[in-house]
Amino acid sequence: MAKPPLSMKPTGWFQVAWSDEIGVGDVHTMKYFDQEMIAWRAESGQLTVMNAYCEHLGAHLGFGGTVVGEVLQCPFHGWQWSREGRNVCIPYEDRPNRGRRIKTYPVTECNQSVYIWHDMDGRAPFFDAPNVFGSFEGDSNVDAYYPQQRLFRQGLELHPQYVLENGVDFAHFKYVHETPIVPVFTRHDFTEPVSFVDFTITFEGDDGQKIEDVDSGVEAINGGLGIAVTKSWGMVDNRTISAITPVDEFTSDVRFMVYIGRPTGRAAEGDPARAETKARAFGEEVIRQFTQDVHIWAHQRYSDPPALASSEQQGFTAIRAWAMQFYPDGGGGSAAELAAAHERRSS
Repeated sequence: MAKPPLSMKPTGWFQVAWSDEIGVGDVHTMKYFDQEMIAWRAESGQLTVMNAYCEHLGAHLGFGGTVVGEVLQCPFHGWQWSREGRNVCIPYEDRPNRGRRIKTYPVTECNQSVYIWHDMDGRAPFFDAPNVFGSFEGDSNVDAYYPQQRLFRQGLELHPQYVLENGVDFAHFKYVHETPIVPVFTRHDFTEPVSFVDFTITFEGDDGQKIEDVDSGVEAINGGLGIAVTKSWGMVDNRTISAITPVDEFTSDVRFMVYIGRPTGRAAEGDPARAETKARAFGEEVIRQFTQDVHIWAHQRYSDPPALASSEQQGFTAIRAWAMQFYPDGGGGSAAELAAAHERRSS
């Protein structure tokens, strides 16, 4: 793809693994934001994500590094590194090297996922990663849902902002996902780093119905550019998580997860195996629809300024202005200031 005029090193929480990929004592290798990284889980269960190379002579700790209690031991000379990236032991010396440190990343686990905080300026996290079972109002009992279903696509030529902009793109639903009518957005709130988008939508019926008669929709929460969680209502009960993480200056990894609600009331009295099979099929359909978007994003060129229809102006202007705060050169102005700057740039 043509390199997007957007930094591939934005600030925020980004998924680098699933929690169940890293058991106690495991060392997991990965590359994100042009950095070779490792994640390792201590005997206490605590997870650490750090840059991959030993500060001694540069051995890659992901290839032969071992977890020893609460530290990671280099395979080359046995130097041991703490969860803070500090050298705590040189086995053939009386004292450690206190002057060198491996870069570590703030890390949190939720949504069965491992998220790191990335910030080029080294700032501490200033918002929380959204929790698909903790950030929405009302009942959020994970036990009321079947196990998580997943999609993982690596090294795609797309930018995280493409995915976030999809959340305000009402027109694509009819043409990409074949909804009978175009949905109507009922909420755009881009005043904080965690933003909210709600819309009324249906996947059933025909184009003769009116949106006023539709009694179903989606609530979405965007935690920066890296994570979006959704909750559906009035349809088959489902929740989704999309997580897009830059790998290098051209590519990103895409993860998508869906939970399907278990039957309740009389429906719960039926055949459990049959109900689970139906739920899994519905989850696969949700994932299939997401892959329709992925196919477009992976071949998209970022248009700036875009040739927007009048009905698209409000949503796209708001989300692009909001997104500027997550880039190294985006500035720290208010949402209103960012919107004004974007409008001047587009005119």
